[in-house]
Formats: sequence, structure tokens, C-alpha cells
Amino acid sequence: MDSKLDFKLKLKSYWRKNSIWVFVLPALIAFTLVIVVPFVIGFYYSFTDWDATGREITWIGFTNYIEVFSLNPAFIYSIIITIVFSFINIILINTVSFSLALLVTRKLKFQNVYRLGFFLPNLIGGLILGYIWQFIFNNALPSIGQAIGSSGLGDLLMLSDRNTAVLAISIAWAWQYAGYIMMIYVTAIQNIPKDLIEAAQIDGASSFQRLRNITLPMVAPAFTVTLFLTLINSFKQFDVNYSLTQGGPVTRFMGSSIWGTKLIPMQIYDTYAEALRPALAQSMAIIFFILLTIVSIAQVRYSKSKEVEI
Repeated sequence: MDSKLDFKLKLKSYWRKNSIWVFVLPALIAFTLVIVVPFVIGFYYSFTDWDATGREITWIGFTNYIEVFSLNPAFIYSIIITIVFSFINIILINTVSFSLALLVTRKLKFQNVYRLGFFLPNLIGGLILGYIWQFIFNNALPSIGQAIGSSGLGDLLMLSDRNTAVLAISIAWAWQYAGYIMMIYVTAIQNIPKDLIEAAQIDGASSFQRLRNITLPMVAPAFTVTLFLTLINSFKQFDVNYSLTQGGPVTRFMGSSIWGTKLIPMQIYDTYAEALRPALAQSMAIIFFILLTIVSIAQVRYSKSKEVEI
């Protein structure tokens, strides 16, 4: 009887310690099959001449990686333009999002309606969003400029110039993504103890002083999250880039004619789908993964150090 009771107790104790795996294991298996296995296979293919035609695959070592950096100015340019694009987004999206968060956390009528309105663009698919803004930049803005007699606005074709086209992608994506980042800031602002705000008001602190000395320090952890999300998603941007500019217009770089607004994901996609160089595209993807990892770690560490200073 005692041995049977001991067995039940041991079984119960074992279940308590290991029952978490019942819930974790399905997700772990899915993650392994969907993320880890394809990554390992892709890493292997990046060292081969695989062309997805079914012919025998030959190991060629670092040839693809050498070609990426020595014979492929388009990929080098895409890295540069992606970094510029990400820098613009970090400033634009977080400035707009934080400003909107400050607005909708004030005591306003229809406060929730404003929040919903600012968040709604985030529900629009990136491809559809790109076509909407393509119409705005190519048709709506010039037509408005002609109607009001503004030659500057009437002649403005943002998508025809490389520099303004990158800005156009940032504007379109900021319109979509700012509402999502705003909700993170709203949550952080609402978690600030009201006693601090009331005490500052009693002491005669102005709105700017309350923002600088209370709101910003208390919202610092949210800045770490939002900067990370903005940075990572800027680097991974594909759908708006694809539908809004299709990588154009053409520009010159390192003596070659290349597409002026192809971000890294689109460059990898076109290398695979249009140039029919899947092995080369895999090597680009591995380089992109390493770059993204380094940038992410550096950004998080920098943001954490700033949190401590604040």
C-alpha cells in the first residue's frame, strides 16, 4: 500500500515539474520545423550552386558570399539605403507615435474614437497600402497642387526621384505603423502614477517640465521596446516597398545602373525570383540575418544604457 502511495506521489511530483513541456513542446516543434530547419537548409544552400532546377548541387564554398560583396553593387547599395530608411523611420514613427499618445491620453471627448482612428491604418495590408499611397503621390497631390495653383505641389512627383522615393516609403509606412507604436506609448503613459503628476502640478511645474522630468523617464522602458520594433520592422520592410515603388527609380552606384529604392528584403526576393539565383539569394539572406542580429543587440544595449541614465 505504501509503495503504491509513494509511486503516486512520485508520479504527481514528476508531472508538476515537467507538465510545462506538454504546453511548450508543440510550439517548440513548430518553431523548429518552420524556422530552425529552413534556416539550416538555407545556410547549406548558400555554399552551393543550387539553382532550384533539380540538377546536381555542387559545393562551391564562399563563392556566393564573395560575389555578394565584390560583384554585386546592388546588394551593397540596398544595405546602405535600408540603413537610411530605418534611421528615418525611427525618428519619424516614434515622434509621431509619442505625440499621438500624448494627445489621446489627455481628457478629450471621443478619446477612444481618436485611438481607433489612429490605429486603423495598421489593419490595412502593406500591399494595399502601397497602392493607395502610390495613387496619392502620383495623382492626388499633383492634382491638388494644380487646383490650388501651387507649382511646387503640382510638379511634385516623389516617386520619380530616388531620395524623395525613399522618404515616400517612410511616410506611407509611418502612416500604417504609427498607430501600433502609439498604443505601446499610451499604455506606458497610463501606467505613470497619477500622484506624481498631481504633485508636480501642485508645485507649479509646467506641462513641458512634467513631460521632461516625469513622463519621459517613466516611459523610458517603452522607448526601448518601440525603438527595437521600429528598427527591426524597418529592416524587414518588403510589402510597402514592393507595391509603392517596385524598387524604382533607377540610379547609379559603383559604376552600375541599379534600382534606387530596393531595400534588402526586396533585393533578396528579386535575386531569387527574377535573377533566378536562389543560392546567391540565400547567401544574401544569411548576411542579412547576421546584420540584423548585430544591429538589434547594439540597439537594445544602447537603449538600456540610456534607461539607466534617465
